[in-house]
Amino acid sequence: MAKIQFLQLPVPPPSYYAATGNVPLAAASLASCLESKEDPVLGVSPYVVSPEDTDSLGDRELIDRIAKEGPDFLGLSLYLWNTERSLYIAREVKKRNPETTILIGGPEVNEDNPYVLSEEGYDIAVSGEAEHSFRSLMRALLSKSSLEGLENVAYRLDNGSLTSFGKQAAADFPLTDFPSPYTTGHLQVDPRRSTYLETVRGCKSQCTYCFYPKSSQNLRTLDIPETIRLISNLKEKGAKELVFLDPTFNHRPGFENFLDAIAEVNSDGSMSMFAELRSEGVTPKLATKLRKAGFTRVELGLQSVNEETLKRVKRYGSPHKVAEVAKMLAGEGMELLLDLIIGLPGDKPDDVERGIHFFLEHGLGEWVQAFPLSVLPGTAMRRDAEKEGLSFMPTPPYRIIQTPTFSPRDLTESLYFAEDLLERRLDEFPRPFLCAALSKKNDRIDIAFTDSRNHSASGKNFVSESSLSSWSGSRHHSVWFHTEDLSKDLSRILSLIEERITAEPFCTVDFVLPLVSLPKPKEMTKLVSILETKRNSYLSRTLAHRGENLQHRLVFVFDGNHSELKNWRDRELDSTSFLIYETIPTNRIRSIDPSKEAFYLIEGEEIDASDFAFLKEEMDSEAITFSSRKLEEKWSMEVLGYGEL
Repeated sequence: MAKIQFLQLPVPPPSYYAATGNVPLAAASLASCLESKEDPVLGVSPYVVSPEDTDSLGDRELIDRIAKEGPDFLGLSLYLWNTERSLYIAREVKKRNPETTILIGGPEVNEDNPYVLSEEGYDIAVSGEAEHSFRSLMRALLSKSSLEGLENVAYRLDNGSLTSFGKQAAADFPLTDFPSPYTTGHLQVDPRRSTYLETVRGCKSQCTYCFYPKSSQNLRTLDIPETIRLISNLKEKGAKELVFLDPTFNHRPGFENFLDAIAEVNSDGSMSMFAELRSEGVTPKLATKLRKAGFTRVELGLQSVNEETLKRVKRYGSPHKVAEVAKMLAGEGMELLLDLIIGLPGDKPDDVERGIHFFLEHGLGEWVQAFPLSVLPGTAMRRDAEKEGLSFMPTPPYRIIQTPTFSPRDLTESLYFAEDLLERRLDEFPRPFLCAALSKKNDRIDIAFTDSRNHSASGKNFVSESSLSSWSGSRHHSVWFHTEDLSKDLSRILSLIEERITAEPFCTVDFVLPLVSLPKPKEMTKLVSILETKRNSYLSRTLAHRGENLQHRLVFVFDGNHSELKNWRDRELDSTSFLIYETIPTNRIRSIDPSKEAFYLIEGEEIDASDFAFLKEEMDSEAITFSSRKLEEKWSMEVLGYGEL
C-alpha cells in the first residue's frame, strides 16, 4: 500500500500566541476524495499532517519528520502565505528522500506564476480545483502510466524541466461526489479552532483582482439537506465557530431557506458563524435571519469608494448600499469587516482618503480594514498588469509597488493616512516572544559569552555556541545572546544570527540582546543590516514598507534602573528596525507612566488583578509583554483578542 502525506502549512502569525487560522481543509478534502465509497482510488493510504503539528513544528522538525516517515507521495497545498516555506520543505525532503514523489497544488500553482514554476524540488504541479483531476493523476501514478495529456497537470521530465500544463478543464463535479473530510476523519473538529466548510464553489462575480472567477463561474452547491446534515454532524463533534468559505455566501440559490434551516439546527445558539456577503440583495429581513442563524461576524467588501474604479475591476456595486447594509447588520449585533484595497487600477490616493471618510461619516470606522493590493496568480488583473501599468512583487505577497496613479511613496502614505484617520494600526504588529524558557520546550535558547554567567539561572536555557547549529527550534522561537561586552562579541553574534536563519529560514525568530551598557551606532547598524540582507520571505516582506520584519526580529532588553539606557531608548522610540523593552517587576507596575510611548517586559509569574486591569485600561496593549507564559497567553487572549477565525 503506497502512502501519500498531505501538508498544508498555516498562516504565519505575528506573535507566539496568535491564531494561525490553520484548518487544512484543502489537504483533507484531497485525502478524502481518494476514499469515495462509490469509486475509491485503491492502493494508496492518505494521511494529513495535523494542525497541532504544523502550528508548532519548526523547519527542521517538519523536514525530519517527513523524511523519517518516508511517504511514497507528499502533497503540498500552496497559498500566498505558505508557498515559499512549502517549496523549501519540498526541496529539503527531496534531498533526503529522492524516491518520494512531491506534488504541489493550490491557487499559487498557475501558468502565470513563473516564481512557482521556476522552482525545483517538486515533481508534479496541479492547477485549479483539484479533486476531479487529482484522482486521475493518482491512478496514473500508482499504475506507473504516462502523465502526458492529463488535464491540469504539469510534470517534471528526466532532464529536470517542467512540462506545460495539460488541458485546463474547469471543475464541474457535484460537491456531493466526494465525502466531507470531517466525516472521513482526515479533518478533526477542534472546539478551540474555527471549523471551515464549503457549501458553494464558484463565483458569479468577475472581480479582476480575485482568483475565484478562474476556478469556476458556475455555482455548484451542496444542497440544503446535505449541508444541514454536515452542520449537525459538526455540532455533534463539538464545533463552536463555523467559517463558511463560500466565495459570496448570499449568492447561493434559496439563500433565505438556507438560513432558516441553519437557524433550526443552531436553535440553541451554541455555534457562532462567519461569512462574506455582497451587500446587494441583503434586506432587513435577511439581516435578522442571519442573526437568528448564528452569524456574529460578517465581511463586506467595498474595495473602493470610486464607482468608476469598481466598474474597471468588475466589482461594481454601490458604496452607499454597502454602508446601508453594514449599519443594518451592525444593528443586529454583528461584528463587521469592511474592506478597502489600496492601489486598485483607476484609484488615486484621494480615493483612499474619501473611502475612509465615507465610513467614518457613516459611523463605521471601527470595522474598516484597508490593505495594499496584491496582484495574485490566476487573476485577470495579473493577466492585464502590463496593460494597466501595474508593477508588483514577483514573489509573495505579490504586493503592488507602483501604478500609473500611485507612486511607491503614495501607497505607503495612503496606509499611514488611513491609520491616522482611524486612530489605529491596520496591519499586524511583530510582537516578540520574550517568555522564560521551559526545559521541555524548544522555543527559547540562551547563549552566554562569558564564563561568569550562571548557566543554571532560572528562566534560561543555556547552550554552547556550537550547539546552536544543531538545535531545532519551534515554529516561533527566541534566541538570547548574553554578553557583557557587545563590541567584543559582536562578530560571533552576527555569525550565529546568520547561522540560525540559514538553518531554519522560515521559522519566526526573535534575536534578543539584554543590554548592560549603551550599544554603539556601528554595532546597531551591523545587527540591523544582517537581518535586512535575509529579508527573503513572504513574512519578512509583508511589513517591508514599514521597515519592520515579521520573520526575523531584533529585540533589546534593559533594566529599567539603568538611566543611560533609558535615555537611549527614548531617543530610539521611532525606530522600526528593532524593538526596545524595559524590564519591570510585577511589584513596580504602577511606576509605569501610561503617557510615555515605550515597550515593557513585565517580569514575574503572578500579577495583582488591579495591576493587570491598570495595564489593560491605561497602556497600549501591544506595548506590554510578559516573561510568564501564563500571563502572556492571558494577555494575548483577553486583551489582544487573539482567537481562531
